[in-house]
Amino acid sequence: MTAFFSFYKSRRIRYLITGTVAFFLVFVSLRTIFYFGFSNLTQQDLVNAAALFEAIGLGLRFDIRLAILSMLPVAFLLFLTGKAFQRNIIKWIVRIYIGILIFGLLLIYAFDFGHYQYLGIRINATIFRFLDDADISFEMLLQSYPILKISLLIFFSTLLFTWLMVFVEWKTLDREKVSISSSSRAIGLSIFAYLIFIGIMGRATDINIESPVPIRWSDAYSSGSSELAALGLNPVVFLYETSRSRDDSYNPELVRNYYGVISNYLGIDQDKSKPEDAINIDLKFDRKVLAQPHRINADRPPNIVFIMLESLGASRVGGHGNPLSPTPILDEIGRNGWNLKNFYVPVSGTAKTVWASITGIPDASYGKSATRNPTISRQTLSLNTLSDYEKIYSIGGNAGWANMKAFINQSLAGVTIYEEGYWKSRNVDVWGISDLNLFKETDAILRSIPKDKPFFAYIQTAGNHEPFTIPKDSDGFVAVSEPEETLRKAGFRSSQQFNAVRLLDYSVGKFLELARDGGYFDNTIFVLFGDHNNRITTLPFLPPAYEQLNLESLHVPAYIYAPKYLKARDFIEATSLVDLVPTVLSLVGMEYTNTTMGRDILGPSAEGERAVPTLMREGTYPLIGAVTKRFFLQMNADGTQATLHEIKSTTPLENVADKHPKEFTRLSDLARGLHETSRYLMYANRAPTRQGGSTSQ
Repeated sequence: MTAFFSFYKSRRIRYLITGTVAFFLVFVSLRTIFYFGFSNLTQQDLVNAAALFEAIGLGLRFDIRLAILSMLPVAFLLFLTGKAFQRNIIKWIVRIYIGILIFGLLLIYAFDFGHYQYLGIRINATIFRFLDDADISFEMLLQSYPILKISLLIFFSTLLFTWLMVFVEWKTLDREKVSISSSSRAIGLSIFAYLIFIGIMGRATDINIESPVPIRWSDAYSSGSSELAALGLNPVVFLYETSRSRDDSYNPELVRNYYGVISNYLGIDQDKSKPEDAINIDLKFDRKVLAQPHRINADRPPNIVFIMLESLGASRVGGHGNPLSPTPILDEIGRNGWNLKNFYVPVSGTAKTVWASITGIPDASYGKSATRNPTISRQTLSLNTLSDYEKIYSIGGNAGWANMKAFINQSLAGVTIYEEGYWKSRNVDVWGISDLNLFKETDAILRSIPKDKPFFAYIQTAGNHEPFTIPKDSDGFVAVSEPEETLRKAGFRSSQQFNAVRLLDYSVGKFLELARDGGYFDNTIFVLFGDHNNRITTLPFLPPAYEQLNLESLHVPAYIYAPKYLKARDFIEATSLVDLVPTVLSLVGMEYTNTTMGRDILGPSAEGERAVPTLMREGTYPLIGAVTKRFFLQMNADGTQATLHEIKSTTPLENVADKHPKEFTRLSDLARGLHETSRYLMYANRAPTRQGGSTSQ
């Protein structure tokens, strides 16, 4: 009997098993580092222990799969070469392979940790968009992270692991040969193959042999919690899965299926088409907008200034409940202006926010931002109705980032782009000049415009971003220190992050002072909005839905501020980034054709309680949704696994679809229709010809 099972003495099997265990232990160590060093689950009191252990168990199964796959090429090499496996050339091939592999894996983990620390999302295929701006991305990494220390750590860890595997080689492959019978060898290989199969599948039961389905990354999202899902993922497996090719165009059949829902949503006066006649629907979303009764009565058209507040989520703002009150200026604007309390950007990402705020169409692309797609970078804009306005786009760094310059130049007629190279102020980091100096120099440009000429200005800030630079020449701004625990309870991960928010708020206040001194404050509509949130710790001062359902990443502050013309008002209904342009155009009394997804927030919401679209997850398997002031619905982009959640609930992960079936159906149709229509309009809204002699400074 002992001879029958002597296969366990096989030198190659012992080497492969030991190597697989070594890789697995590395992945477990990295998972432990992620849990304690980057995940917020250790700081959350509401995490269910069973769900936590389920996420960890799933993650370990992914780690086993990756460990097996890492050693699989070595297994093929050792068994295919037969007795020649002991030759030095074979051993050196294995050593080089293992060294390169572990270096690459550790590099991916390092990027994953940094990616999660900033965005709260595990690394996935969308990271490849940063290669389009490799210089800027590399500079940001250099200024935000200890690259040298991380590189040395990866290098020496690679050497240590490779040496360990050489030691394993000495203890296994270099041992004296042990005679193994053919029957025992066959049994050993069968058991070995079975364990490989089970390890890759991630399960030992419920396997359809004819069509086996392994555990997938989507299993990590079964709890509904983004934090638990992140813990259950393996970044290497997740990166691979989300990198597989996916059609990023639109499906006209789906757009037609939901045309009735969306035409009603947009207020398009067309007869409702029957589902069986969907194929004959003419996909037109244009609607004529007349001058509105709520337009501003001014001697001349008011100026318009859009201010994009980099990485500023609502959870950072005192007016939204942050206990440290780091934004006194924005809080005052919220009290004295129009405060859009439940305002959401459609998807997280600065380039995608710029796109949506200018076009009025959510960037529903699954990978690279729409601005990086040269086939759709020339869009028809409602903003071009402002034909008599001087138009400027102001950014402290390089406007070529994310192909922004091409998109804005081709789409916004007559715009002048002011960017790096024009400014007199020195650059403070990879993002160019400081926000404060950006506001100062933009103010000088606005003052130079003739008084009888209205202007539209888009000011894109960048300081509230890694590396969170606090320049010395900040007009008396003083950084403050708070205890780490105090910062954590307010959602901040560091003093630098906290002070960057304070400095952004301070800079906005200085700009408004300059506008008053410059004489254009009274006749200007200021539109301020966050582009997305950056990495949080925990948010005990907000309903748990924002943290557990990841709504905090898209929930941002937004204000429309014109004290001379607009009385203070809170908007409680859900509003979207794409609604800003239509709302402002209605305030200045423009008549135009709206070809986009945006709606005037003062207009009716034909769908009932106002709902706006979300894209919670990009990549190969997107997660879409629709949010109102009370509910949040999310589903896979193909309509499967839809769940409904109450935002104010103390148990927001509970699916309340059965309790609110009508709302579930309504929001399901809206989520799918808004998403598919957005994808269609990204292409259908393309402008046929260049829209105007734009220039760059």
